[in-house]
Amino acid sequence: MVRSLLCANAPFGARRLRVRSCAALLALCAVLSAPGCAHRPHLQSSGLPDPSPDASTGGVEPAAQAPLSPNSFDVVRPVTWRQAEDRGVERIPADAEAAQPRLEPALRLAVPFDNVSPQSVEELVLLAEAQNPRLIALRREADAAQAKTGYADKLPDPTIGANVFAAPIETAAGAQTANMTVMQKIPWLGRLDAKTRQMWFESLAVIQVYQAERLKVAADVRAAWYRLYVLQRQVEVNEALQSLLEPLIRVANGRVAAGRASQGDVLLGTLQLSRLSEQLLTLRQQLASDKAELNRLLGRPAEFPISVASRIDVALPDWSHEQLRQLAIEQQPDIAAAALRVQASRWGMEVARLERRPEVSIGASWYAINDNRPAANIVDVGRDAWSVGMQVSVPLWRQKYDAMEREAASRHLATHATVEDVVNRYDALLRDLWEQARAASETSQLYRSTILPQAEQTLKADQESYSTGAVEFDRVMRDLQNVLTLRLEYHRAEGRLAIALARIRQAVGVDLASPSSGPERLPAPDP
Repeated sequence: MVRSLLCANAPFGARRLRVRSCAALLALCAVLSAPGCAHRPHLQSSGLPDPSPDASTGGVEPAAQAPLSPNSFDVVRPVTWRQAEDRGVERIPADAEAAQPRLEPALRLAVPFDNVSPQSVEELVLLAEAQNPRLIALRREADAAQAKTGYADKLPDPTIGANVFAAPIETAAGAQTANMTVMQKIPWLGRLDAKTRQMWFESLAVIQVYQAERLKVAADVRAAWYRLYVLQRQVEVNEALQSLLEPLIRVANGRVAAGRASQGDVLLGTLQLSRLSEQLLTLRQQLASDKAELNRLLGRPAEFPISVASRIDVALPDWSHEQLRQLAIEQQPDIAAAALRVQASRWGMEVARLERRPEVSIGASWYAINDNRPAANIVDVGRDAWSVGMQVSVPLWRQKYDAMEREAASRHLATHATVEDVVNRYDALLRDLWEQARAASETSQLYRSTILPQAEQTLKADQESYSTGAVEFDRVMRDLQNVLTLRLEYHRAEGRLAIALARIRQAVGVDLASPSSGPERLPAPDP
């Protein structure tokens, strides 16, 4: 329509010529804006994976590129620290699959959470990995970071413009009524390449952040579940001691009625029973709070019912601090993310260095000229005019580019220090967790084999002696309090061991095999 308005007053032959000229100009615009104008072959020859949707997936399964649903979960293979170090500025691997983590579907929960009844702590972990909102958000952020690499090396969009002269410009060849211009800006291709590599490493770092959060959620679920177990055992111990204390109070009442004991024995027993009732209220409140926290990790309402295991079989595995430290250095996603950020900052330095390179803009213009002049031998009357031009930016401001390079270098040094800090932090954390696990294991074994049996035998003997009047009532109360304290400490030691092992599995970055001697089964939910 615009072309028709421009050439409304031109003869038919000249109008057809101008239509062909306009079509050629638009074809040039389409060529400049085509994906092939981007330096994709240059990227592929350098070994960097092609992250664009229309190119090779470079090791990504097509099924893994489907949008993540709330009831699905994809595991991203972690990139180890050494693998990240091998992907330096000069050592980008030529194999695209080696440079890109593989997305593998690991779990598809197609049923709502209210129809899922997990039967073990590992099933709870899988449920959390599928439904935890934080994990879903990080997974989508990782997808967004990967998608960003698909347009980092593309050329800017071409520009096209047109001018219609209200008062035509009169020339010897005719009146110039309009012109059309198309322009394509071409940045320095090496800078686009470096920026793409920088974004690619940043996207890999985001994937590792997602992996670290996945391990954290799994450890939080295990820790919350073990705390529930400890609290439930404490509730049971409290209720058992109350049932043991009530017959003693009845015996004390009988002895007071017979004149063989004072009223103080009954009051002491009643006071101890009241204290146990108070502790029971606190334990049930903590139990309800921990269930709400576990439901939050599972992405469920806080009041959703949770069954607690009747027992756990946990033992200290045959590990060592050096073994765990080496595993963490090789497999911990936080360390891998820090190393990948080092590689990204290296390419950031290259991007800053190439900011000094000029940018080129090429363009073509077409001028519509009417044949409203008499025919002449000197000029072609009514012949449209063409022009091709080029513009180059001139990077004159040296201080600006020096500041860019200093900024990039400082960021690179900061990422190096971050890697060392993360490695040292996990080294200290693993040492602390391993010592906690060893101490908890030895403590629970000591309670189970020596302290608890002796305390229970003492309580049983003093109960029988009190019935015959051989011991005082306050001694039986002390024995009862000792048994209560020791049983609670025994279950706490078991819980500390299980939680420390769960945190070690998180810190090393590998979901090590559970040290339990058997599956940790949950009872059927109580209606």
